[in-house]
Order: sequence, then C-alpha cells, then structure tokens
Amino acid sequence: MGTPNLLGPATGRVPDVERIAVLRANALGDFIFVLPALDALRAAYPEAEIVLLGAPWHAKFWRDRPGPVDRVLVVPPAPGIRGPDPGEAESTLDDFLAAAREERFDLALQLHGGGGNSNPFVGALGARVTAGLRAEDAPPLDRWIRYVYYQQEVIRYLEVAGLVGAGATTIVPALAVTDADRAEAAEVLGPAERPRVALHPGATDTRRRWPAERFAEVARELVGDGYEVLVTGTPAEQDVVDRVVAAAGVPVRPQVGTLSLGGLAGCYAGCELVVSNDTGPLHLAAAVGTATVGIYWVGNLITVANLLRGRHRPISSWTVLCPVCGVDCTPGIYPHRPGDGECPHRDSFVTDVPVVEALEAARELLRPEPGAP
Repeated sequence: MGTPNLLGPATGRVPDVERIAVLRANALGDFIFVLPALDALRAAYPEAEIVLLGAPWHAKFWRDRPGPVDRVLVVPPAPGIRGPDPGEAESTLDDFLAAAREERFDLALQLHGGGGNSNPFVGALGARVTAGLRAEDAPPLDRWIRYVYYQQEVIRYLEVAGLVGAGATTIVPALAVTDADRAEAAEVLGPAERPRVALHPGATDTRRRWPAERFAEVARELVGDGYEVLVTGTPAEQDVVDRVVAAAGVPVRPQVGTLSLGGLAGCYAGCELVVSNDTGPLHLAAAVGTATVGIYWVGNLITVANLLRGRHRPISSWTVLCPVCGVDCTPGIYPHRPGDGECPHRDSFVTDVPVVEALEAARELLRPEPGAP
C-alpha cells in the first residue's frame, strides 16, 4: 500500500533509498514551509535517514528535537545558498561537497528556490537521483518542476516531494515543542496569572511591518480585555519593540533576546494567540498549534499565509504601488506589464490594514462562539 497523497498521484518512488539530502538553508519561516514535505518523505521512506543541508541555527534547533529531520549538515556560506553568520568560521564549498559525496546520498532534493545556484550545488552532491525546483534560467535536475513565483509555499515543496514518490500526508506544518522548550519559557516568563497573548511587531523586511502604533493599540485593547501581553522581538528589533511598549501606555512585557528559538516555541505554545507581521515567529506560532492573526502584503498572502481558517486569520493589505514613489512593484514578476518593478524604498506596504480588523479577528479567536474551533 502506498502513502495516500493529498495532492493527487505522485511519481514512482526510488528503490533502495537509505539516505536523503534536503537542501533548505535559510530562515525560520522559510524552513517551516517545508515541514509537510519532510513529513511526506518520512512516510514514503520510513527507514531512510533524512539529512537537512542547512544553516547553523538548524543544527542547534534540531538537536534532540523529534521530527522528520534525523541530522543536519551545515552548508558553508555560498552565493545563492546562504550568507555567513556573524563570527562564523570559514569553510569552503569544495570541502563540504567532497565530504557530502562520501555520504553516498540516494536522493537529493532542492527545496531552496528557483535553482540558479542551488541546482548545481545539489547536482554536485553525487546522489543517485536529484529532484527539485527549476526557474527558467536554472539547470535541470533528474526530476524537476517549474518554479512559479506565485504558488503557496507549502504546496510548492509538497509537489517536489511528490516527484520522488513521497505523497502528501498533511498540508499543515507542525513542530514538536519539547519539555526543554517549555521549561525555558517557564523560567524566563514565570507562571501566567492571566491568559497570555504575544505580539511580534518586527520583520526583517521593513515593507512587511505594520506600524508600531497599531500594535500598541492592539496591546492596549487586549490588556483591557484581561490578557497578559508579551511583545517579542530579536535584538535587531529592539527599537520597534520599545516603540510598541512606549505607545501602549499599559503594562506589557517586552521579550527581546530573552528566549532561544526553542524557548520562543515554548512561549508561543503557552499563549492563547499570537498577533504578528508576516515573519518567522508568526509561522512558528502556527506550527506549535497556537492561534494567529497575521498582517500580510497581498503577494505574501498568496505564497505563505496559513491555509487553515479555524484558528488562523491572515489579514491582507492590497497595496502594490510603492507608498513613496508610486512605482508598481509587480513587473519584476510580470515583465510584460508596464513599469520597472523596482524602487529603492522600504517603507511599509501594510499600513492600510486598520486596527479594528486585527482586533475583530483576535477577539473572535480568543472568544470562539459555541461550535467554533
């Protein structure tokens, strides 16, 4: 009996597979989108070792964590693969590839992007069969599917898994929260005296940031509703967290750099709701089972918003013109349309999302009507 495939028939499995390499060496949210594809590989090849070719944070995060990743090999910084971490020791791609070929991978999957840089990398691993995505300017792998920008990311990577006979078993990214995660969160945060809600006002791309004052208004309203409000952020997001805390005018608890990634998973797992920009922590919260309200630019709503609505409410901005210069920012993807599609500005594209929409969604999820999830 084959694994049931939620997306329809998959192509044939590869025989005698003992070791599978999966390239996905980028950030937190990006990784969460491939979890269903990894689950499909585990179901299709239950005895095989799944080796993630990832970044240093993957190696730390997956140490002693149950899930579909058996082992992590850290890929050295390379163009189009990943940039160096601060203070990271130098290593060469040639040395990495030589060692990887000694692993004798049976399958190597490129779940990293269009393949301009990553397909030659995967091809150099020496696997019996390669599979992955291919943009128009990328070289082919043994089995490939066209990289089309506007596709839901979870489905994109499930289609790649299907190329090697790994039928989809879920479309929902799920991540285990360990006892260590929960213990760290409890040590940092202490016992909850009221139900907790977390806000995450940062995002690496400032175009995806909802104004800090809007988050502050949400915080103020939810504190008034009787919730303890945490404001989470990375050290690079200290400024925006400080602005939310100052503008809220009510007691909230900033958490910047106080938790490891595992501790943040434990923190979110203990929250009733997370309200966030479209960024890694939002997708982490959903993956550990917490309800979410996400603020999205419309293009990202198409590609990365959670597919379920029982406990997730993505709210979309419909802005496509740069709010500073008015340039249409879509022709880079649709080159036959007028305009150059690029501008140097990084002002927010999501300021048209009103606070009332986020609050209505939050309250509906926090106080579900009888019969709702």
